[in-house]
Amino acid sequence: MDYKAVVIGGSAGSFQIITKILASLPRTFNIPVFLCLHRLKHIRSGFDEALSIKSVLPVVEPMDKEYVRNGKVYLAPANYHMYVETGNQIALSTEEVVNHSRPSIDLCFYSAAYTYKEKAVGILLSGANRDGATGLKLMRDQGGLTIAQAPDDCQVKTMTSVAIKEGAAEMILTADEIVSFLSKLS
Repeated sequence: MDYKAVVIGGSAGSFQIITKILASLPRTFNIPVFLCLHRLKHIRSGFDEALSIKSVLPVVEPMDKEYVRNGKVYLAPANYHMYVETGNQIALSTEEVVNHSRPSIDLCFYSAAYTYKEKAVGILLSGANRDGATGLKLMRDQGGLTIAQAPDDCQVKTMTSVAIKEGAAEMILTADEIVSFLSKLS
């Protein structure tokens, strides 16, 4: 399959696997990666720099209406929802929180499901609430490939357990298996 986007959501306990994923992606990885991670809203800088240290791909917090480029990692800015729009642009919003979160993984997954349909890969990682489960399910319903980190492999298993229970995950993989899968995509 010729995928056009990888969308990754995570919360509590996901930072370690995110850095592992970013460190493993080759320079030739020619698919945009969208990271929607729960983070402290009052800390506006430093997170993208911390991820950039591990990543061979550029990690950026996009501006509203920024055009999507292959081979870049787009990190949802603190306290903003991030949407992927048709027309190959990113939209940012300060709409109400969803599942106690802004950025909301569900909203990011919803937009990717409608924009990329079967050309999207959605990955849900460790986390402590329900955010991401219904968005991952919509991605699967739209024909995208959906992956949940195996709950026993998570530091906090609530998020992926809910997604699996709701039938959102086509594949259930450990962190190492996710890294291996992604490294073969490019």
